[in-house]
Amino acid sequence: MRLQNSFKARHDDIILVSNPKCGTIWLKALAFTIINRSRFDFDHHPLLTHHPQRVVPFIEIFQGNNDLSNIEKLPSPRLLATHMPLSLFPESLATSNCLIVYLCRDPKDVFVSRWHFDNKIVVGYNKIDLEVAFNMFCEGFSENGPFWDHCLEYWKESITKPEKFLFIKYENMKSDPMKHVIRLAEFIGVPFSDKEQQDGVPEEVVRLCSFDNLSGLKTNQIGELSRDDRIVLERSAFFREGKVGDWVNHMSQEMGRKLDHIVEEKLKGSGLVL
Repeated sequence: MRLQNSFKARHDDIILVSNPKCGTIWLKALAFTIINRSRFDFDHHPLLTHHPQRVVPFIEIFQGNNDLSNIEKLPSPRLLATHMPLSLFPESLATSNCLIVYLCRDPKDVFVSRWHFDNKIVVGYNKIDLEVAFNMFCEGFSENGPFWDHCLEYWKESITKPEKFLFIKYENMKSDPMKHVIRLAEFIGVPFSDKEQQDGVPEEVVRLCSFDNLSGLKTNQIGELSRDDRIVLERSAFFREGKVGDWVNHMSQEMGRKLDHIVEEKLKGSGLVL
């Protein structure tokens, strides 16, 4: 509620949205690099020395601090991120002309990645049981609401308002990152020029922001990163595998079929397939 009343959107804000563990770090890095490509060269880029979580702030992180002043000080156009469901957007954000980029992912991979991440948060306590966590996920228990509802809200808006909402699937972006980098640049209003494309700038964006490159950087491997006032994690915790289909190494086929069936039923008739 505090965030609802205090955050003031600007008409040219660009908001990156995802469920946790859907490729948020990658999307942040790509969008930041695309928008700032005229400011920084690739050999001396901020992402080489700054964790992607730091270069694109989460709106709700400041809710706990009751201090949005840092976000307010950012020059326009602001690049911000959130995990919030659309239904919980601050009113100023919902009614503004800002652009929304939504990234979704196969829920089976999301679940496994989140399970690993949560077990890094509970250091010193008993590990979270995989089956218990899986059953809770299937029942829709999440800090951001049921996974499928989160996706569906943004999917529907992307169909009715494609000029404001861009809906991207992680798997598609992994299979053809160049295509999606060019598409993302066009959507946020900074398309690559013919000369930039001839000079291989989109390829440089993809290379700089690749999982292999980012995960291997010292700034993303050594030290701690505060997610908010309560949780401090190793910087490396935000990089695990980044692979498509890694769920098979952790979940049974029966569990996979169960989650697929639930999601299919929840999304029936929407046109969205995950």
